[in-house]
Amino acid sequence: MRKARGAELPESFWTDPLIYMGASDAFIGPRDDIEVESEDWGIDFEAEVVVITDDVPAGTSPELARNHIRLIGLVNDVSLRNLIPAELGKQFGFYQSKPWTSFTPVLATPDELGDAWDGAKLHLPLRATLNGELIGAPNAGVDMTFDFPTLIAHCAKSRALMTGTVIGSGTVSNVGSEAGSCCLAEVRCLETIANGSPSTPFMSFGDRVEIDMLDDAGNSIFGNIDQRVVQYTPPQ
Repeated sequence: MRKARGAELPESFWTDPLIYMGASDAFIGPRDDIEVESEDWGIDFEAEVVVITDDVPAGTSPELARNHIRLIGLVNDVSLRNLIPAELGKQFGFYQSKPWTSFTPVLATPDELGDAWDGAKLHLPLRATLNGELIGAPNAGVDMTFDFPTLIAHCAKSRALMTGTVIGSGTVSNVGSEAGSCCLAEVRCLETIANGSPSTPFMSFGDRVEIDMLDDAGNSIFGNIDQRVVQYTPPQ
């Protein structure tokens, strides 16, 4: 995405996780509508893997952080892309640009995932579908720069984490994007790199997004997220 903007990727991005703290009062269900006031805000889905922790002491190492992962699932971390530049331009963090977050109906314990879970990453394709078209199915265990124990340890460096803390993987992507993308922002950036400008629009009112992960037998592991984008009218 930085390449499409002509921006340089800081070297620290490969050694130090970049994490923001999201609002936990904006969780909605896997079948709930995504309510947004304006299409001009650049409505995008983001398919991610999440883990839920128990109590994590401050200063926990990545090695010990593995023992604090209790549940694993999927999330649609909705982004309003056209609101992001102004927020990041203030050199602080996301807020208005991160409206709703929805989770899969089921979260699994690590032992239920078998060989797909190695204690640090979930090695299965994450499927993102928009209006019946598969946008991408990159493998969540491939090209993950920082695994979940590393992310947990990073978050707990100076503070304890409470039971129920949600740690997201970030939008799943594989190098080269041959398996497609898990958000429209990446699709648009790839189009910009290839053609000079994006051709895929962000989501519109009425669009339907589905996020799912299948086991080797083709069964849904967590149940799917299945949502429509609808226009929200503020109270008068």
